[in-house]
Amino acid sequence: MRSRRGFALILTLIITTLLIALVTEFIHEVYLETTLRGSYRDGQQAFLMADSGIMGGVRLLQTVLPAQSYTSLNDIWKVKPLHLEDERGVLDVFIEEESGKLNLNAVVPATGEYSGLFSAKVLARLLKRLKLSEELIDPLADWIDLNEEPHRSGAEAGWYQRLKPPYLPRNGPLRTVEELRLVKGFTGATFALLRPYITVYADIPNAPTAPININTASPQILASLDDAMSDELVTRIVDRRKSEPFKSSADLLKVAGLEQIATNLQTLIITKGGVYRLMATARIGETARTVEAVVRMGGARPEFLYWREY
Repeated sequence: MRSRRGFALILTLIITTLLIALVTEFIHEVYLETTLRGSYRDGQQAFLMADSGIMGGVRLLQTVLPAQSYTSLNDIWKVKPLHLEDERGVLDVFIEEESGKLNLNAVVPATGEYSGLFSAKVLARLLKRLKLSEELIDPLADWIDLNEEPHRSGAEAGWYQRLKPPYLPRNGPLRTVEELRLVKGFTGATFALLRPYITVYADIPNAPTAPININTASPQILASLDDAMSDELVTRIVDRRKSEPFKSSADLLKVAGLEQIATNLQTLIITKGGVYRLMATARIGETARTVEAVVRMGGARPEFLYWREY
């Protein structure tokens, strides 16, 4: 009798343990499923909120840009990023002008001969200032030009086909800034150094040159505009535009010491940009989603050139 009772007790304990394990697993699965559903819902709502942030930023640009003949780092879209909070979550929208950057697609023409071109000279000076090799222009030229003859330090299809995995050069203009990472020599570190100063989006599509907005260009870009541009002259430009943005390229002549440089740059600089990068990040609970877009303004309606969600 005692052995039977002991066996029954052990069996009862085993069954109880199994039931507890099953209930615990069931509760865990219910919790996990509920959490996943909540995260999915929050993610979808965050994407919708970020999307609306991009549209709101574009609307702000549509309101502000026609009201003045120039754009600068003093403009409301730059000095006061959009920040909204409500019971649903938080939305932040940042806007950056692309027209103050160097357009890589203007560095090299379809023929591949870039010697003497303004944008190629700017890139060479910029690479030197960033302590990068000026020979990087050669592989960039081979990526963009239409021929299959590599420059001295460049690379054409044969070089890329030997990579693992192999791929082919574009043989045309870069479509996104991120595409530059596929070009020979533009490793992660090199790309990261260049990223703040470059673009692939032109104010005027297919234009032979890509003038740079001196009101929004970084000091590094300003210093690369001309061989005679010193750090002191760059500081004078930056100080001037803080208090009084340049309203025309001729205004650069008013900065002491820049008379000759400004004369050389008259057709190569602008004071109002037309292409903008917008980044909207929405947070709902523990979930965050970002939408990034590049838009060309100035036409009958905004033209979206780039769109990415993550």
